[in-house]
Amino acid sequence: MTDQLKQEGKFSYLEIGEGQPIIILHGLMGGLSNFDGVANFFPPKGYKILIPELPIYKMPVLKTNVKNFAKYVKQFMDHKQLKDVILLGNSLGGHIGLLCTKMYPEYIKALVITGSSGLYESAMGESYPKRGDRDYIQKKAENVFYDPKVATKEIVDEVYATVNDRQKLIRTLAIAKSAIRHNMGKDLPTMETPTCIIWGKNDNVTPPEVADEFHEKLPDSDLFWIDKCGHAAMMEHPNEFNELLWAWLEKRGF
Repeated sequence: MTDQLKQEGKFSYLEIGEGQPIIILHGLMGGLSNFDGVANFFPPKGYKILIPELPIYKMPVLKTNVKNFAKYVKQFMDHKQLKDVILLGNSLGGHIGLLCTKMYPEYIKALVITGSSGLYESAMGESYPKRGDRDYIQKKAENVFYDPKVATKEIVDEVYATVNDRQKLIRTLAIAKSAIRHNMGKDLPTMETPTCIIWGKNDNVTPPEVADEFHEKLPDSDLFWIDKCGHAAMMEHPNEFNELLWAWLEKRGF
């Protein structure tokens, strides 16, 4: 999909389809291709999929934090002249989506989170490996999924290259610290935006009790489980993920 990226000013993004906009926010180690299933499923159903490349490794280190990524998403919405969007985020992307929804509720029609950070403090620090040999990185990458085979050689190579790039590693750790600082626990009860929570029952990174807490604290949320599924439900069980999300959007009239 990356060969279809549009470049406009500081924004690099993928855009597919026409209709109700869904902006997808990827995670810290997550490429745009993690959402291939979503990007193929929803445009024929009347949705416009937009996946901006978040400037995770491009901002100055002192500005590399969750709040500035949320501001970047708002700037992207302004650039595309979008309102009433649906935000969909996995892992760090879910956290950015939550903060963006809190800061700019008038822009966000609905929020979808899966394996999101924002509550569980060790989620960021524990799930992203520090430097190490390739076998260690492979075990860490496999731990993200219920089925370790989903952690392909390409995924492991990408993570290995990232954690062995000093500039990227510094930013990865800065983001991890910022995610802990921006704990959303106190904010969630005030956030009225309809929220769909889709979670892997076997998520080792953000365990099931994290999903339960999101559901309990968000006033207008629905929680759906996917069995035999780890931290990236939209990658590991794309069909089930898409069907759950589509049914929820239909039920809510989005």
